[in-house]
Amino acid sequence: MKPATTDVPGAQFPSHPLLRRRDGHHVRVTYEELFFDLVYVFAVTQLSHELLHNLTVAGVVETLILWFAVWLGWQYTCWVTNWFDPETPRIRGLVFVTMLLGLVMAASIPMAFADRGLVFAAAYVAMQVGRTAFIALQLPAGHPLAPNYRRMLGWLLISAVFWLSGAIVQHEARALLWLLAVLCEYVSPMFGFALPGMGRSHTRDWTIEGGHLAERCQLFVIVALGETLLASGATLAGAAEWDVPVVLALLATFLGTLAMWWLYFGTSSKDATNAISHSDDPGRIGAYFHYVHAILIAGVIASAVGNDLVLAHPHAHPATAQIAILLAGPAIYLLGSAAYKRIVYGAIPMSHLVGALLLLALVPVGLVADMLLMGWLTTAVVLIVSFWEARVLLGRRNGDAA
Repeated sequence: MKPATTDVPGAQFPSHPLLRRRDGHHVRVTYEELFFDLVYVFAVTQLSHELLHNLTVAGVVETLILWFAVWLGWQYTCWVTNWFDPETPRIRGLVFVTMLLGLVMAASIPMAFADRGLVFAAAYVAMQVGRTAFIALQLPAGHPLAPNYRRMLGWLLISAVFWLSGAIVQHEARALLWLLAVLCEYVSPMFGFALPGMGRSHTRDWTIEGGHLAERCQLFVIVALGETLLASGATLAGAAEWDVPVVLALLATFLGTLAMWWLYFGTSSKDATNAISHSDDPGRIGAYFHYVHAILIAGVIASAVGNDLVLAHPHAHPATAQIAILLAGPAIYLLGSAAYKRIVYGAIPMSHLVGALLLLALVPVGLVADMLLMGWLTTAVVLIVSFWEARVLLGRRNGDAA
């Protein structure tokens, strides 16, 4: 007897009590998932503060490694809740246990490269390995998703060795081992979690709901943009005097955040759902989305640090590291956004490349300008790109209407 499949047209998965029931309509994001994301509001705040107080080459590398750990923990959970129903008791329990481990991991971020490295690594490994092992045990051996989760578990166990061994060494050795761990988890999906004797997974087998996955990524962007507003608000609240420079700094940082919001949500986010849903290989497009969003959101976090500097010290002349973060944040965001739109529309927007070059041209200006002027100049660049993209969007809609 042929096993029943899920209700999605063309679905490849036999029915299972934990799988989401699909009827061809957009699968909604559940309250369990939204609750889970609250931990990541805290995690993003922790990362931006860590970078703000450790603006050195070593600090940037360490924050980048920690960011990828935060992102990978969220990303792997996102794929679980795309396939499995978070409103069933077992998956809900899994999400909440993962949430607790994520909270411990996020709380240990400031001391992850000091004396809480083992706490960070243990919480992260328990989250990644535990979630994947639980799903692998729930699936019958013959279910199409089962081999994928066994391969995934194999790679996560390999990375766990690097995470835990890195936690018991110091400084550069820890950074190197943790970087290898990140690469294991970030790169292995590109090769279908291939392992000797276990074969490899294929993205065409990853039958996902495109609207749900796109919306989950969009919600994380909201989390990151919210952190930039929280940072601005907290710095403003702590200012001894709300004079004209502080008000101008607030306006610059707010407009910059608004421009980043528009570049993502105003010009392409709705088309992203269609890009996945109508692809002949939605699993591949979904994987690309997660690779690109790691870069794009890193730009938002770095921009939040730059905003904090502008608001806290509008008259100060930035040091070299501060110039770098003021320009790097928007530049990384624009390059990540360009890659994102390449996936959605099949072409890299010229506006984003021009914007990145304009930011690069501001490097010598940073040597003589104060923080306030640099804040306004970087905001102006992102606003120019936003207006450019608005015209492109209008032209695209007029073309569709014609």
